Amino acid sequence: MRLPVVAALLIALTGAAARQSELQRLGYPSDARLLIIHADDFGMSHSVNRAISEALEHGWVTSASILVPCPWFPEVAAWARTHPDADLGIHLAVNSEWTTFKWGPVAGRSAVPSLVDAEGYMPIDEEATVARATPHDVERELRAQVDFARAAGIHLTHLDSHMATLFHTQAFFDVYRRMGEAYHLPVLLERQGNRGGAESRWGTHDERDALIDRLFELDPGISPDQWEPAYEKMLGGAAPGVYELIVHLGYDTDEMQGATADHPNWGSAWRQQDFDMVRSAKFQQFLRDQHFTLTTWRKLGELRK
Repeated sequence: MRLPVVAALLIALTGAAARQSELQRLGYPSDARLLIIHADDFGMSHSVNRAISEALEHGWVTSASILVPCPWFPEVAAWARTHPDADLGIHLAVNSEWTTFKWGPVAGRSAVPSLVDAEGYMPIDEEATVARATPHDVERELRAQVDFARAAGIHLTHLDSHMATLFHTQAFFDVYRRMGEAYHLPVLLERQGNRGGAESRWGTHDERDALIDRLFELDPGISPDQWEPAYEKMLGGAAPGVYELIVHLGYDTDEMQGATADHPNWGSAWRQQDFDMVRSAKFQQFLRDQHFTLTTWRKLGELRK
């Protein structure tokens, strides 16, 4: 056997042993598969808020993260104050990706000028943010988002990155890491994937900081009739470890159709399909048959401590 192949096998075996040891340290059997079912974009719209709050209340998802700059944030804050045990994080945002549905920075346009486009909104995509935004402005805005959510009475359990923009440069990644340290909150990092993990150019953190092995998320191009099979294929092959499944929930209403009119990917119909899937008896039975143990960021953070 050639040396590179042997080395690859040793790395794989070492990683598997480390994951089993981590599971045991967290109090689970070495063959356990822990899963956070996580809804992004809480606060984006009323249709999204309805779906996510319903999914959290019924246990169809176990966690969610909030888009603080969005216009429907006050509705989320009111819900969170009556559900203090909900597992809620901040979906740290430096982008406003929709064409006709936009938002600006919480810190104020004059406070973070490099985070504002010619129309006064956050940049539309990751590339535009990377080309223009300074790390100083990024950190100032992200701190404003967390502070605003806390002031609204939301008990936070974690931080993650909207559109994964904070994983696009070393400087942004460093800001992201500092946010977790400053607020004493776990941040979404993968041990294996490209969000700070082994497949990332910026995988410079201590691996012990990563609370999950890999996240799963549906890519564009899946037809509606293959929706659940695609999710089952993603999850079914997972080895023992800790995972997060990201879903985007919403009701396919006039509001959502208008907001996402020219964005079929993660748009109104997409969110209805994700919502229908997580609440379906078939998908819930699949999770039981696969022996997934559902968990939250709060539980992982407490177990790690």
